[in-house]
Amino acid sequence: MNALILLSLILFILMTLIGGKKGVKTFIALFLNFGVLLVTILIMNDPNASPVLLSLIASIVISMITLFFIHEVNRKMVMAFFSTIATTILLLLFIVVITDRSMIQGFGPEEADGLYLFSLAIGLDFVEITISVIIMSTIGAILDTAIAISSPMQEIHQQNPMISRKDLFKSGMSIGRDILGTSTNTLFFAFFGGYLGLLIWLKDFDYSLGEMVNAKVFSDELIAILMANTGIALVIPITAAMSAYFYHSDKQPKETKTKEFRN
Repeated sequence: MNALILLSLILFILMTLIGGKKGVKTFIALFLNFGVLLVTILIMNDPNASPVLLSLIASIVISMITLFFIHEVNRKMVMAFFSTIATTILLLLFIVVITDRSMIQGFGPEEADGLYLFSLAIGLDFVEITISVIIMSTIGAILDTAIAISSPMQEIHQQNPMISRKDLFKSGMSIGRDILGTSTNTLFFAFFGGYLGLLIWLKDFDYSLGEMVNAKVFSDELIAILMANTGIALVIPITAAMSAYFYHSDKQPKETKTKEFRN
């Protein structure tokens, strides 16, 4: 049996046993999101297509699949969705500026040996492609953080309907601070674990630490990590503010008033 099929089967069995119906939906969502990414990449090959716009559309579709297909449509998922989109659009402004100033688009001199056989006149904007790659690298981390804040904030409001909007926002920020440390570290080591081969490759070139940090191929990955962590930091107050505004009720629930009258 092919190793990929075997691993997929093991993953499906574990997700079904542990997650039940939601685990099955999560497994299906993995392939749906992969299909969205594949279609996006294929359309990007068209010189007339905008890679940044395609990435934003793909991010919206991936967010909808992850939130609404797996968890169904409810208030906390809607809050997480709008928080994710707002954060992604805001983060895009930083990505455009940083990409332009750092000039990380294209290929570095280390990759020249493998490119001389190919034509670079492909009619694609490498700046926009780089921006698209960073956007797609951050969407997953932003989604996870948005859900992790929106869901407990709804629970807090349900348990204490009379909580003020300000206190609810503070609760969301407190949850976010606890998430921030673990999420950024997880993301940092996940990226570096995936690009360990790159570090070994640069070491084979006898690069010093300064040359390694300033290499385009290394800076590209490091900026992607920093942008993803920036997205996590931005989504915390955005989700907390949106959730506090929409969850909060200015009027006391009728059930609570009836109980107090009877007492």
